[in-house]
Amino acid sequence: MQQKWSMVDEYLEKQLIAEDEVLAQVLANNQRAGLPGIDVSPVQGQLLALFVRMVRAKRILEIGTLGGYSTLWMARELPVGGELLTLEADPLHAAIARENLHFAGVADRVTVAEGPALHTLENLGDRPPFDLVFIDADKPNNPNYLKWALHYARPGTLIIGDNVVRNGEVTNPVTTDASVQGVRTFIEMMGAEPRLTATAMQTVGVKGWDGFTLAWVNA
Repeated sequence: MQQKWSMVDEYLEKQLIAEDEVLAQVLANNQRAGLPGIDVSPVQGQLLALFVRMVRAKRILEIGTLGGYSTLWMARELPVGGELLTLEADPLHAAIARENLHFAGVADRVTVAEGPALHTLENLGDRPPFDLVFIDADKPNNPNYLKWALHYARPGTLIIGDNVVRNGEVTNPVTTDASVQGVRTFIEMMGAEPRLTATAMQTVGVKGWDGFTLAWVNA
């Protein structure tokens, strides 16, 4: 099935996503630097961009930068004066991301905060709320990231959680996998949180069998 999933993704990408030399170069830079090939796919990147456009986001928080590929998809949709704060624990990943974002011409609207995301979140201080939060970092900490996303949100903020299906392991209540445990708690917290209206979608494609959550912060 993986071959067919990938073929469908490739077809959709060819039909719907315009060729983009900058995005292609960013992926090549990440590969050359030895970063893990876990970036969002082009169709997923376009989906993130559309979410930014739909909620008219001016301030974005991304938890988990890697080489800045998903960051770039979102940053391009920001209006004049918009800002994107992206958090990355790995110094090499942060350095490559800064290079990529400068190359792509969006460094003026993106801040790459290097260091453990929870430490950064604990020390942001008073600031305007984010309009969109994209959570795509270490899954055991997803519950903590959700708490901070809510702290820095407002009514109408969209919170997106990536990689939540885990090849179907999310249904396993006795799993010993810390990432799956983190995702399960994350989803259960969303379902129990009265401030959120949430859903989730399974996905298949070049990235295998996974999915994402969408949560809207209620008024």
